[in-house]
Amino acid sequence: MEDVTLVILCAGNSTRFENSVKKQWIRLENEPLWLNVTNRVSSFYNFSKTIIVSSKDELKYMQNFSDDYIFVEGGDTRQNSIKNALKFVDTPFVMISDVARACISKDVVNNLIDNRLKASCIVPILDVSDTVIYENTTINRDSVKLIQTPQLSNTDSLKKALNTDIEFTDESSAIKNLGLDVFYIKGDSASKKLTFVEDISQIPCLKAPVQTQFIGIGYDIHSFEENKEMFLGGVKLPYNYGFKAHSDGDVLIHSLIDSLLGAIGAGDIGEFFPDTDDKFKGIDSKILLKKIISFVSNVGYEIINIDITIIAQKPKINPHKDYIKTSLSKLLNLPKQFINIKASTAEKLGAVGREEGVVVQTIANLKYYDWTKR
Repeated sequence: MEDVTLVILCAGNSTRFENSVKKQWIRLENEPLWLNVTNRVSSFYNFSKTIIVSSKDELKYMQNFSDDYIFVEGGDTRQNSIKNALKFVDTPFVMISDVARACISKDVVNNLIDNRLKASCIVPILDVSDTVIYENTTINRDSVKLIQTPQLSNTDSLKKALNTDIEFTDESSAIKNLGLDVFYIKGDSASKKLTFVEDISQIPCLKAPVQTQFIGIGYDIHSFEENKEMFLGGVKLPYNYGFKAHSDGDVLIHSLIDSLLGAIGAGDIGEFFPDTDDKFKGIDSKILLKKIISFVSNVGYEIINIDITIIAQKPKINPHKDYIKTSLSKLLNLPKQFINIKASTAEKLGAVGREEGVVVQTIANLKYYDWTKR
C-alpha cells in the first residue's frame, strides 16, 4: 500500500552541534548525512513519496543530489517546517523523522506502519535505565519514557493539531494537545539523535568520509573604469582607475568564488549574487566571499589550497602579491603557503594586451570535512 508519505526534516541550523559544518552535511563515505538517512529510511517501505525539508539557503544545492525526492523549503521552527511539508502530503498517513536520527532501524519503521490504525500518532519510546530527578525530587523512572522519531501520524489529525500558535517539540505532543490518542511502540537504543558533536562517537552507523579531493576552476574578466577605486583580492591598490562591475569589481575574488562553487558543484557567483539585484550594487566583494566560504563550510567541505593566475598588462601585480596573499589568507582562514598567486601579461594581445582590463583564473582544491579527526 502506498498510503504513507515520508518526511525528513533537515532545515535546522545545527547551533548545538557547534561546528563549522552543519550536522546534516557531514559525509558518510560519499553521501551527506541527510541523503544517507533519506535513502535508508525510504528503502524500508513503499512510501507514496518522500519529502525532504531544507533550509532556504541550501534548497537549490540539495536538489543537485537527487531527482527521486521532493524538496521543500523549511520554516524558522521545526513545527513550521512540518507545516510546509504537509502542504505536499496527500496520503492518509505521514511519517516524520529528524535527519539527526541517523541509525533508524527497519524494524521500527515497519512497526510504526503496522500499527498506523491504532491511534492518531504512533511513537517509538525507550525506557529510562538511570535514576531520574525532576526539580530536586527523585521520581519513578518506570514512569519516564524517552520519545524518539520517526513518528507516524494521521495526516488530517496532524494538520489540525499544528493549526495553533503553540510550539511543540514533536508530533505526538501536538496530537495529545488536541485530545487525540497516541500509541507507543518499542524504540531502538541504537537510534541515538546526533545533537552535539561529541555524540558522533556514540552513533554506530556513521561511516568515515572518503578522502576524495575536488577541483574547481574560476574565470573572470573586468574592464577598467576611470575614477574608481581598484580592489584586487580584497586589497585596495593605489591607482585612479578600478574595475567596471555591478559590485566593487574585485575580479580576483569573483574568480575565486567561482572556483569554490565549481569544486562543490554549486553553480556560479551569478546564481548567488545576481547583478540584477540592487542590494549587491557596489558591494564589497569580501562580503560575498565570506558568504560563500560560510556556505562551502556549512555543506561539509574544507579548502586545501588555491592557485591564482592574474593576467594583466596593467597594473603591475608583483608589488602587491604578498599583500593580496595576506588578505586572502585571512578571508579563507588558510595559511599563506597554501595560496599561490602567479602574475602574467597578455603579451599585448587582445583586450587585456591593449590595457582594457584584467583576467583572473583560479583553481581551488577542496576535500570533505573529516569529522573523525575533529
